[in-house]
Amino acid sequence: MSELFSNASMLEMYIFETTQLIEQLENIILEVEKTNAQDEDYVNEIFRIMHTIKGSSAMMLFDSISNLAHSIEDLFYFIRDQKPTNINNSNLCDLIFEAIDFIKVELAKLKSGDKPDEDSSQLALKIKEFLLVLKEDNPDTGDIIRPKSEAKKQYYIAPDLKRETSATKYYFANIKFEKGCDMENIRAYTVINNLKNVSEDLINIPEDIIEDDKADYIKVNGFDVYIKSKSGEKEIIELLNKTPFLENIDFRNIENGEGEELFKKPDTIVLEKEIKYPKVETQEEKAEEKVSAPSHSAQNVISVSVPKLDQLMDLVGEMVIAEAMVTQNPDLEDLELENFSKSARQLRKITNELQDIVMSIRMVPLSTTFLKMYRIVRDISKKQKKEVELQLIGEETEVDKNIIEHIGDPLMHLIRNAVDHGIEDGDTREAKGKNRAGKITLEAKNVGSDVLILIKDDGKGLNRDKLIEKGIEKGLIDKDPEELSDKEVYNLILNPGFSTKENVTEFSGRGVGMDVVVKNLEEIGGSIVVDSAEDKGTVITLKIPLTLAIIDGMNVRVGTSRYTIPIMNVKESFRPVKEQLIKDPDGNEMIMLRGRSHTIYRLHQLYNVETEIKDLTEGILVVVEQNERTSCILVDELLGQQPVVVKALPNYIKSTKNIKGLGGCTLLGDGSISLILDVNGIEYI
Repeated sequence: MSELFSNASMLEMYIFETTQLIEQLENIILEVEKTNAQDEDYVNEIFRIMHTIKGSSAMMLFDSISNLAHSIEDLFYFIRDQKPTNINNSNLCDLIFEAIDFIKVELAKLKSGDKPDEDSSQLALKIKEFLLVLKEDNPDTGDIIRPKSEAKKQYYIAPDLKRETSATKYYFANIKFEKGCDMENIRAYTVINNLKNVSEDLINIPEDIIEDDKADYIKVNGFDVYIKSKSGEKEIIELLNKTPFLENIDFRNIENGEGEELFKKPDTIVLEKEIKYPKVETQEEKAEEKVSAPSHSAQNVISVSVPKLDQLMDLVGEMVIAEAMVTQNPDLEDLELENFSKSARQLRKITNELQDIVMSIRMVPLSTTFLKMYRIVRDISKKQKKEVELQLIGEETEVDKNIIEHIGDPLMHLIRNAVDHGIEDGDTREAKGKNRAGKITLEAKNVGSDVLILIKDDGKGLNRDKLIEKGIEKGLIDKDPEELSDKEVYNLILNPGFSTKENVTEFSGRGVGMDVVVKNLEEIGGSIVVDSAEDKGTVITLKIPLTLAIIDGMNVRVGTSRYTIPIMNVKESFRPVKEQLIKDPDGNEMIMLRGRSHTIYRLHQLYNVETEIKDLTEGILVVVEQNERTSCILVDELLGQQPVVVKALPNYIKSTKNIKGLGGCTLLGDGSISLILDVNGIEYI
């Protein structure tokens, strides 16, 4: 790869900025498709985005992306200035979406360390052909030739300009960039690199133009270049005018005799203007400026890399553990230490506040993930010739950055299923007395320490009889179907390979997808519930935690072992009485609570732990709930509630031991290790 983008930080910034711009462009095009392609604000914004992508891609030497962005920029320049009336809005949006997908693929290559080598010429040609058709359909606009820049002088052309020359000529150019474009030294190096293709020799001032310390000089003065070439003025000027973020070019011929002397003795070159370096402020001047600066000029938002936030979270987690080890030290038992207790309470307060602040820093809104669903609904509904409207509610709800990364795929599956399975075609909906256009609602809201995400549709809903028939066929139902609640029947669709769709399409019908959703949610301690009414619609509810790093847990003891149960799964705890205990026909222990029976799991049996408490009435039952399923866990003693730092189980344990029902481990205040229970996994041991 080129030395230009071997700088990792520069490439990282390019990927970040271009990804942001592409997401912004995608949302704008979705709005354009709904409204009007000639909305002035939208057109100006699209033009600006493509101009920025073109310039930054050209600087990084990613020609395929730059050329594609340039073709779109030309198209929207025509739309902006000429305001044509006959625009095929649908075809225009399809073209831009195709370009967006191309750039996304190229960015994915860059993220994985590969070179973006896909050829965009065919797609750029399609866009140019669309522009030609647009001009033919709108003859009053004329054949517009786009200037290189608006309202800015680009270069000075002498009156005796010649088109071509075969003899060696000498030229001088001073090139200045737009203010605020940044990385002027890199941009200048790109210009020099391009000029080498059409010149025999070059002299650039300042020398070592690629060095970082030259950027400030170029920002103020521009940079000079002396060119020895057999190319004509027109070719040189056209090449220079392709420079991204160009503000001004001062171009002139040099007499051959003078040029020959300059290239023989480059040290004799004298600048026509005094070299002006930026003023270097003293610390006192900076401090004085800072005091007198208006308050609105202060920068109150900065970008921080995710690995640094992860490291900060790890350190806070270690501090939470250390605080517990100090305040819960066994050596302090039975000691009355009033001052120590007061200080410990203050330490706990500060630790909790710091923990809350770090959590809030990692929080990001769901809006970015939610907005991507517009594109999915648009593509599927268009291919299936359905009219579907997507409504977003509560997209400003925030969750941990790591959680966001795990829910993108589940949401995509659920939205696709809602359009494909749930929403009927327009004629069928009208026959049922519904609006021709189906409606999908994606809603998020905070509930305690969890976030609920609801995916609602007003489609045909789930057919209970069909689900039961398929469940029996798959061997998923082992009792009288009449005894099954509606939620139990609807949750059958979460099993692997379960699909009632007869025809396989590119979107669904293969019996895959929902089990992937469940698996992804379980990885982050989430759950899913399905509810439906036939011909009314379906509601799928995702319950996800706000964060994964630190959770509130109930510590329990079994024998000499310690376990932690996430508080979000705990409903209640009590000591059972003999009259409540029953056994099912298979001999499994159960307990009756408020008219319902619940399975009892003995932790000492599940994990072969020695304990003296084996009688149910001597232990404590902890009632836990996950995915609408409630069960009871037998423990010896409750040790208390506290925030715990979740640590993954070591890889050698995961790879050599087939241990189910454990979601990780944590370190307690006395230095002992507690295993964190995965409530959902216990039921499958």
